[in-house]
Amino acid sequence: MGGAKNCPETPRQKMIGMMYLVLTAMLALNVSTDVLKAFKLVDDSLHSTLETTDGRNKQMMALFLSARNDNPEKNGPWYDKAAELTQRSDSLYDFIQDFKYQIAVATDGASKADLEARVIEGNDNRDAATHYALPDHGTRPGEVLKHKIEEYRSYLISLDPNKAAEFNTIFDTSDKQESGDKMISWEDQMFHDMPSGAAIVLLTKIQNDIRNAQNVTVQFLRTQTDAGDLRVNKLNAYVIPSSNYVIRGGRYSAKIILAAIDSTQTPDYYVNGTKINEQGIYEVPATSVGLQKFSGHIAFQNPATGEIEKLPFASEYSVGEPAVTISNTDLNIMYRGYENKFAISVPGIANDKIRVSVSGASAKQSGGLWIIKPGDGSKSVTISVSAELDGKVQSMGSKDYRVKALPKPGAYLRSGDKEYSDGNISRGALLNPDSRIIASYGPDGLLDLPFRISSFKVNVNGMLTEARGNKFTSDQRDRMSKLKMGAVVVITDIRAQGPDGREIRLSPIPLSLN
Repeated sequence: MGGAKNCPETPRQKMIGMMYLVLTAMLALNVSTDVLKAFKLVDDSLHSTLETTDGRNKQMMALFLSARNDNPEKNGPWYDKAAELTQRSDSLYDFIQDFKYQIAVATDGASKADLEARVIEGNDNRDAATHYALPDHGTRPGEVLKHKIEEYRSYLISLDPNKAAEFNTIFDTSDKQESGDKMISWEDQMFHDMPSGAAIVLLTKIQNDIRNAQNVTVQFLRTQTDAGDLRVNKLNAYVIPSSNYVIRGGRYSAKIILAAIDSTQTPDYYVNGTKINEQGIYEVPATSVGLQKFSGHIAFQNPATGEIEKLPFASEYSVGEPAVTISNTDLNIMYRGYENKFAISVPGIANDKIRVSVSGASAKQSGGLWIIKPGDGSKSVTISVSAELDGKVQSMGSKDYRVKALPKPGAYLRSGDKEYSDGNISRGALLNPDSRIIASYGPDGLLDLPFRISSFKVNVNGMLTEARGNKFTSDQRDRMSKLKMGAVVVITDIRAQGPDGREIRLSPIPLSLN
């Protein structure tokens, strides 16, 4: 059975710890409203992390309990340790929670104190934490808390000695040298002259440390349930090929292994009656196309009987002719001056192992496609594809494409959401301020390309007037506004420029005013 992995401190927890250290240092210099607000933000973040860690701890214990119930003899003792750890963690956590509440009471009074100690009205009060934790007479709660943390730290180390340095650092309660030879106790560091809001955040940080230490230690205890297990309960022979599909001219490679074999002995590997290398790597040239089968056995000494046993295996792989799939996602031919889009792939070969060369055109990759743009004088383009196989580049095939100029689009008068190439048109549609001339292949066209209208002429009652761009001039609109029903307007001599740079003349647009 595989054990659970350790759960190191998350980046979020590290960030909160760093904020805690920085804000503590800031308190030594100056306690401002902004600093205390920052402490409140840290406290909120710590509580958010606590909720997440609590959820993980409860989930782990539920899984641990299920494992204990499935195998009490094996998992029971370790579950009992985890259950005791949970009880001790909860006890210290609750003691600190009450400690926080008592500081809140000392700060805001019993009638106003927040039961959860999350909202402290007098958070800048420097006396409350000192008076409660470090009274002049009687038992000092700060010292009691220190002893409880030290007991908890020792208990954690007894469960996982390998983490002694980590736990000693996290739950450090040692005295510190303040100046000269003067030493200041841990409890004085925590509570003497400390604003109530800051003291409560420091206590929340310890609660967070408790839950994290609990989480890591429960996971460690879970791994110990199978630390001494012998993980061998079945023997199987496996063939692990690097690929089951091989291009003719390449090589088939597979690793043949015996699972769960004794590491003190080396098996013998046989394929089709022939012994192969000690690593169990079977490799042959792929010379024949089609399905290739092979079989053999692994010979090993049974550690219990001393006899040689054989485990059979069989496998197969396919050898195919070199092939390439090339598809034009827009057309079946290429257009000159246009960025033709191609999807190029080779069956069984990763895209990063494919090489493409193009004659008669420029080529580049974009968004998983190949953008191929034939030159001005090109009449045909050849796409050649190769692939890297076993460190060598092998040709996969090529394909020729004819190159044609872009087909001439149709001319339309677009008004609103309608397009007119001839026929009747209303006065409102004709004189719509947004009406304009466009060039397009229409709704059923295979291409959707950006054509720019450079100029056109309007024939009104035999008088031709020219417009630059794609919109009517004010003079043309004025003339058309005076037409009567049934009058004919012909938009002619329409000139447009496509993506290939050629200027073309489009068919006229005859319209009848209705």
